[in-house]
Amino acid sequence: MNKHRLLIKSSYKKPKISYKRHIAKTITWRILGTMDTILMGGLITGNWKIGLSIGGIEIISKMTLYYIHERLWYRSNFGVNKKN
Repeated sequence: MNKHRLLIKSSYKKPKISYKRHIAKTITWRILGTMDTILMGGLITGNWKIGLSIGGIEIISKMTLYYIHERLWYRSNFGVNKKN
């Protein structure tokens, strides 16, 4: 390993990521997921009102679960190489 790579590896620090970024990722991902749920619910049942109802319920529950999941993984060091 050359000196430049060693310097980069040894000086690497985990970037500080704001709660706002996690919230923005949560919202944008959930919008996409909810659109998929509404589409699938409508296609499977043949009733778009049911698809919208399913999507309306899951947008709140899954957004909350995703945010909690994202924050827990951010705090975790699982899979992070700590060796210098």
